[in-house]
Amino acid sequence: MADDFCKEFTLQQEKYMIEDKKTKHRNKPNCMSDAEIMVVLIRFHSGGFRCFKHYYKEYVCKHLKHLFPRQVSYNRFVELEKEVLLPMTIFIKRVLLGTCTGISFVDSTPLCVCRNQRILIHKTFEGLAERGRCSMGWFFGFKLHLIINDKGEILNFMFTPGNVDDREPLKQGRFLENIKGKLCADKGYIGQALFENLFLNGIQLVTKVKNNMRNSLMSIADKILLRKRALIETVNDELKNIAQIEHSRHRSFNNFIANSLSAIVAYCFFEKKPAIDVKFVNDGQLAIFLILFRTHVNLKNTFYAKIVITGPFAHLLFTCFSIISFIVFKKNNKRKKNDRRNSLR
Repeated sequence: MADDFCKEFTLQQEKYMIEDKKTKHRNKPNCMSDAEIMVVLIRFHSGGFRCFKHYYKEYVCKHLKHLFPRQVSYNRFVELEKEVLLPMTIFIKRVLLGTCTGISFVDSTPLCVCRNQRILIHKTFEGLAERGRCSMGWFFGFKLHLIINDKGEILNFMFTPGNVDDREPLKQGRFLENIKGKLCADKGYIGQALFENLFLNGIQLVTKVKNNMRNSLMSIADKILLRKRALIETVNDELKNIAQIEHSRHRSFNNFIANSLSAIVAYCFFEKKPAIDVKFVNDGQLAIFLILFRTHVNLKNTFYAKIVITGPFAHLLFTCFSIISFIVFKKNNKRKKNDRRNSLR
């Protein structure tokens, strides 16, 4: 697939190339093609390897010589990585991204480029990486913003410095292109202006409520989807622990981007992705429950309910009403105690 795409990309690229007549260039092709470089990078991130230098010298050069007959040295290969940034990005955007199913999840994960103790002496990403804060604490590096569907497929992604707010990419139209329906997120995406803007564009932002906010009515389906938000955390975990998208051995920004993009490509080729099975069935049980509740339940007072219903719902109704009555009874007792204390003061 990568080979066919690179051939088509090269043909389309040559049509729009501008010839420089003032200076002469050799235009000598590389020993390894762009497709071969992409395959080597993707194979590293999908094979469970940890050190790219050891992988290239000990595995590719010795065991994959029949697949890559025109191999180059390790130093030359590192220099050639930046040549495949543009075709790899277009390959992801046009071929590998999934389709929106109406249920999407958004989240950001930090990509640390060094330890916090080495921030002041770090030179590779000076002026590019920034300090940021996540749920795990402070870090120095970048953020990867992801949108996935309920099948675990990546719908879109974006790299930002570490100090960028999680809500900023959602304010850009291109990041939410072809996204519709429900978009589940964590509490870091709460914002009235953001919610209204997304709602006007056909996207319903579903988040939990903070402790200092008023409680809002939420459907049972939305509550269930918020419980399944761990799906995108699993995707982030696979990108970091299996695809090795995060490490602190980068020596240039181009190789950092090449490493991150190839890790995303490797994840898109995973045969088994984390997914959830979402099926909404409207069988009318809630309507039947309400009808039975209104017709067969006779309330005598606030704390006692006489159940006159017969059938399979009798025990369920009695249990629910007992719990509700107990909660109301406790709240009223607490209120009376507070009133007595205030009157004594």
